[in-house]
Amino acid sequence: MQRHVEPPSDWRGILKQLGPGLIISANIVGSGELIVTTKLGADVGFMLLWFIILGCMVKVFLQVELGRYTISTGKTTLQALNTMPGPRFRVSWLVWCWLIMFIATFFQLAGIVGGIAEVLQLGGLNVKDTILAFFVTGSCAALLFIGRYRFIEKFSTIMVASFTIFTIFAVFSLYWTDFGITASQISEGLRFHIPSDLAVALGAFGVIGVGAAELIYYPYWCLEKGYASNVGPNDGSEAWLDRAEGWIRVLKWDAWASMIIYTGATVAFYLLGAAVLHGQNIAIEKDNLISSLSNLYTTSFGNVGLWIFLIGGFAVLYSTVFISTASNSRLSVDFLRMFGWIKAKDETSRTRHVAIACIALPALYFVFYISVGNPLGLVFVGAIAQALMLPFLCIAALYFLYTQTEDRLRPGKAWIFFLWISSGMMATVGIYQLVDKLKSM
Repeated sequence: MQRHVEPPSDWRGILKQLGPGLIISANIVGSGELIVTTKLGADVGFMLLWFIILGCMVKVFLQVELGRYTISTGKTTLQALNTMPGPRFRVSWLVWCWLIMFIATFFQLAGIVGGIAEVLQLGGLNVKDTILAFFVTGSCAALLFIGRYRFIEKFSTIMVASFTIFTIFAVFSLYWTDFGITASQISEGLRFHIPSDLAVALGAFGVIGVGAAELIYYPYWCLEKGYASNVGPNDGSEAWLDRAEGWIRVLKWDAWASMIIYTGATVAFYLLGAAVLHGQNIAIEKDNLISSLSNLYTTSFGNVGLWIFLIGGFAVLYSTVFISTASNSRLSVDFLRMFGWIKAKDETSRTRHVAIACIALPALYFVFYISVGNPLGLVFVGAIAQALMLPFLCIAALYFLYTQTEDRLRPGKAWIFFLWISSGMMATVGIYQLVDKLKSM
């Protein structure tokens, strides 16, 4: 007989149950912040600070709704997307849309692997980037092959937390340099401005905060943390309803806590890019990606800052590859199970297939990198694909809320209002990206 777990009733108990959001935060504070957000600040200065903050905050409503559905049904994200009405070819049309984005994120992760190789070379390793890329992907595969949920949670959290603290400290340290951030610059950034070229800004919107990939990852980590199994299947009882409401409350704490973490980190990276790189007219291009980014820390800390950047940059970028691979391996197994190409009847079998995927996926990243190169361009391919996926996720979340979520678990009118606002903004960004790309074809 399945054993259900009552939700914690006090804040200490809730804090002990947080975890999925920490994993997502570790994944978010990676390429999106260190590369894309910083490039946006370098390109336009402070004028889009409001856009960065808004982009981080609005997606949490969608994140919670996808988590709410998973807790109340026990379904994974792909299983949920597969219930969407519309055309089907073996699986729902929306699962095929996800697959296109999924493949595009391989480019993004391949670009991050290349970025890690550049970090190691800047640190003095006189080794070819292809050999370093092989080391990065191989070590990631080995760690994930032997790891489990708790290992992934602790490893990613430690790697990112230290660098995030250094980054925020670097922002305040600019006060003692020629690039100290002033109140007028912050005020400028918080005023509503729209740049003439929206491509970089909207490309950044796809990955800042909770990107489409992280929104899809999140329910899987909620399942592995045990939120849904603690609630159990819906038997219509008041006890089930109480458990579901309690664990959804924990999920909201988890989502909002992660939002605070990644918003703080994102704003810090953007401010550094605006103050240091834009202030010195240093552009981030494909040939100077890592060397340009190192200016963020050498300006504040001198030569010591270079080593802070190298160690921290390695930690952030490596953790992105690490968490994305862990998440993508679960998605891969889920997708292949839908087609009947693998049999995973129990948790032991599923875990074995996930471990195999943790080896196969880094190998694909390596192949993509040595085939294409150009880390900056590769990262933006994945960023644009995530932006295009956002409208579809908004449609799915609203469909789940109104047609498949237990009536007694639906949120209040205020929450639904902000969910619609959030969905409308994300849909607008995705449609703009699609139209812009069609025009350029």
